[in-house]
Amino acid sequence: MSLPPEKASELKQIIHQHLAKIDIHSKIREVLAESVQEELGSDQRALTEEDFVRALQRRGIVDEVMTGLRFSQEMPQTEAGVSSKPATHFADKDGISSKKTNVDPTRRHLYLQVLGGKAFLEHLQEPEPLPGQVCSTFTLYLHFRNQRFRSKPVPCSCEPDLQEGFLLEVHRGDSSKMLDATTLLSISDPVQMVLIRTDTSGETTLVSSYFLDWRSVLSAPNGKTSIAVELLGVGSESKVPAGVLNVKLELYPPLAERLSPDVVSTQQSLERKKTAEKERLFLVYAKQWWREFLEIRPSHHTKLVKIFAQDENGVNRPVCSYVHVLRAGRLLESPRQAARFVSLLPLEKAPVVGGGVRQEQWCTLLAFLCRNKGDCEDHATLLCSLLLGFGLDAYVCVGTMGKGVPHAWVMTCGTDGSVTFWESLTAHRYLHQPINPDDPPLASQPKPSYPYRTVGCVFNHRTFLANCQPSDAVELCIFDFQDQSRWKAMSEEALRAVCAPGSTTSLPPLPPLCGPSLDPAAASNHLELEMRYLVSEHRKDLSMSTTWDDHLSYLLSAALAAYEQERCTGVSCGNEEFQDAVRRAVPDGHTFKGFPIHFTHRNARRVFATSLRSPFCEEIVCCRGDHVRLAVRARVFAYPESACAVWIMFACKYRSVL
Repeated sequence: MSLPPEKASELKQIIHQHLAKIDIHSKIREVLAESVQEELGSDQRALTEEDFVRALQRRGIVDEVMTGLRFSQEMPQTEAGVSSKPATHFADKDGISSKKTNVDPTRRHLYLQVLGGKAFLEHLQEPEPLPGQVCSTFTLYLHFRNQRFRSKPVPCSCEPDLQEGFLLEVHRGDSSKMLDATTLLSISDPVQMVLIRTDTSGETTLVSSYFLDWRSVLSAPNGKTSIAVELLGVGSESKVPAGVLNVKLELYPPLAERLSPDVVSTQQSLERKKTAEKERLFLVYAKQWWREFLEIRPSHHTKLVKIFAQDENGVNRPVCSYVHVLRAGRLLESPRQAARFVSLLPLEKAPVVGGGVRQEQWCTLLAFLCRNKGDCEDHATLLCSLLLGFGLDAYVCVGTMGKGVPHAWVMTCGTDGSVTFWESLTAHRYLHQPINPDDPPLASQPKPSYPYRTVGCVFNHRTFLANCQPSDAVELCIFDFQDQSRWKAMSEEALRAVCAPGSTTSLPPLPPLCGPSLDPAAASNHLELEMRYLVSEHRKDLSMSTTWDDHLSYLLSAALAAYEQERCTGVSCGNEEFQDAVRRAVPDGHTFKGFPIHFTHRNARRVFATSLRSPFCEEIVCCRGDHVRLAVRARVFAYPESACAVWIMFACKYRSVL
């Protein structure tokens, strides 16, 4: 197999640099001199090339040269005798290491190359980063047919150097049946592209979310096409261009016969018309349903009945389309662990330029996961999807909290008629016990423990119900969804037409969850070392020495594990063993003090600064006295999607002085 001229010259340059690095010329001269001296001294015969090579091999020089050179394995040849092009993609598991993947000739693949960006005018004035300098970065995330990828982060600039290749599997089939172009044309799943900016402090910002229709490659000459993808902003900037990405698409194996561009455009146009007609019919139905709801009681127009919500691209979609049956595989083991995971994703409301009312933005699931933070609606829809995946009868509730603040949370209905509220921001669970307003004044009534005040509607992936009870107060609400006098339901058939997976081409596909991307033990060790350094430096500034008690630090692990287990399960266990171990580790006449604190990030300086705001922590860190010994333990618990629970415990023991 011959190499292209540019590859051959590149290979020659690599070999030349390697030979110069090991100073091969001087070694050859030494071998030549020794060989000539030895050989001519014996029989005076002329040295051949074989003699010279054997001399090099005896001294290990040939092995040294070949060991230093590393070549990737050749691609297997296809039936046509031409090697398939390798594609490098970065699975969303490790943002540092890349994985080379060869094309399986029995499956259809789409090789998507990003060949740089331009016109990111918001970063026009940013200076070029110096080598080793920390700067803001762009990261591109992709999702296609249950596959997720991400690029390496590149410095933010007007023309970011996003140069990546992603190997997307279009069709899984056997070697005896390969889908033709006509069948591939019916696969309408888009490639969702999400661009995230990460600033120097680690804060993420959603720059753009784009759905790429890849099927233009089916009509491209030689099975290759280049596209300039114009990315638009999000939220209030959804009509403003954010930048342009140059994208190249190739299909492997190449099609035997390509389609006409008219055929592809006609198919896309028919799909758009079909989707538009379904959405129009649903809108007509929703208007009629809303008029009927308002006729029940005049006060209904003030209830929070949310039928449509805008996504990050400013597209109005039925709220039921934001909920799916989401199974996490082995990444999450129980509904309560799922609630714990969702609560670890930080809360951040959609940014607004200027003052005024709150900007409401319900993100698509991929945008929420890549951004790694979102509003209460994003958390509630994700938690509801996970609980549905665990087989529970789950719904998203839309209503208000204290002082009339709009809020969304999750509820589950048990087979015994019990109703449980799940707060997606904290993972707290509340059992709902309704108050009967017709009871006598002296009758004891349950006191609500939940923070919710009113509920206007509930929904999941196939049900939408509006609260038409006389009062929308949660404490008075009866959650009997079969009672049509209390809950007005939308037609499940109408919802299925626009919200069921695959019902319309405008629905974003459901991405899978990705596993933890960090090693919990290594992250815990690193964070603990940083905390020790910060404590020592802080005490040094106060003219105090620091002596660490490693045994006491180790004992704190049991307490941190118990705290996290309690957050996941709601059950406290292991505290007795921890207390007994501490009593044994603290001698008579000594005092022990401990202060645990919880975070959802691993920034050591922020952790330390926040901890010191507590007078209890400051008292421990700045402890003075006789035989003072300090201890600190860090424990990082890794969850899917780079979410983590971080527990820190500061402790000290000292001799009590009367």
